[in-house]
Amino acid sequence: MDKQSQSKLIIHLDIDAFYPSVEVIDNPSLKGKPVIVGGGKERGVVSSASYEARKFGVHSAQPIAKAIRLCPHGIFLPVKMSRYKEVSEKVFDIFYRFTPLVEPLSIDEAFLDVTGSIRLFGQPEDIAKKIKQIIFSEIGLTISAGIAPSKFVAKIASDIDKPDGLTVVRADDVRYFLDPLPVKKMWGVGKVSQQILSQLNIQTFNDLRQTPVKILEKKFGKQGAKIHLLAMGIDDRDVIPEHDVKSIGHELTFSQDIISLDVAQKELLALSNKVARRMRYKKVKGRTITLKVKYSDFVQITRSITLHKSTDDGSEIYSVACRLLEDTEITQKPIRLLGVSLSQLSFLRIGTQLSLFDQDPPSQKRERLNIVLDSLYEKYGDKSVVPGTLLND
Repeated sequence: MDKQSQSKLIIHLDIDAFYPSVEVIDNPSLKGKPVIVGGGKERGVVSSASYEARKFGVHSAQPIAKAIRLCPHGIFLPVKMSRYKEVSEKVFDIFYRFTPLVEPLSIDEAFLDVTGSIRLFGQPEDIAKKIKQIIFSEIGLTISAGIAPSKFVAKIASDIDKPDGLTVVRADDVRYFLDPLPVKKMWGVGKVSQQILSQLNIQTFNDLRQTPVKILEKKFGKQGAKIHLLAMGIDDRDVIPEHDVKSIGHELTFSQDIISLDVAQKELLALSNKVARRMRYKKVKGRTITLKVKYSDFVQITRSITLHKSTDDGSEIYSVACRLLEDTEITQKPIRLLGVSLSQLSFLRIGTQLSLFDQDPPSQKRERLNIVLDSLYEKYGDKSVVPGTLLND
């Protein structure tokens, strides 16, 4: 591993079963019971499940109807997003007590670079223990931590001993730690990639590490060299604080390749709306919209358009993404991944909002509609309102 990687001290922190855990804080009688948080029973999905519910096979993104069959005695609760965000902010405030280098991955997990915090707070293991203790004593949540010289290894480490775990991987032990792990533990490797690796008789990180790069590149393109480096624990990415983020986006790898333009457009609609909501939440707009496409042969392309005016509107992002999709080989080659992102970001000052009076009437209507939708998402969660197009499957 290179010197730059060795010099980093990264902690990945992940709140255990976050939504159900907050519900237990608010209602202690739920402690030890199978708590399942999600949408409505007919078309809703599980957002998160307590560890007691997971023992019955319940997991996130699972249809609520199936979760009820697996765990009929479970306690099913609606998403209370505003409450979860309130608790999340308290957790992140604790993170910032130890380092300004905090990179949120979601509402309940983040990377912390504590390389420069050692003089004040001690070794990374001491810092992680202090964070865990403070979060439990001040908020009542348990959190799992992984410590490593890179983001990639730290994230894997935090998942090893859940819940309330703490796993330390020192620079000299990275390969010893990774080698026996199954390749499904590799962050970013989906089911299709796992099937291809299995066909190559690659079951563990050690198998992957010892496979010639040329073989991996033949199967995965440039991604082959990347996963080979990751199998050795080599990951030089920095922890990027939120205010230094250059782009905001979402991408999705499909369990089955997409061959239909209609299906691809539906997925782009969902992705565009997710990106738009995230941007409005962070009070940011973007000018450059980028579409990312990865085909079944692992060839990857990007297409971009820069707008005259910044946007955070899902319908506008979707419209541009569809135009960009027309400039791809969607009708000739199956697609395994789609992504939408915005760059050239402009952040709004906290406490201010854009005036509606300098906008044309359609823009004013969209702005008002987005405010209403965001309030619904805030109260009832991401699945509370979805475009009708996404329900016709």
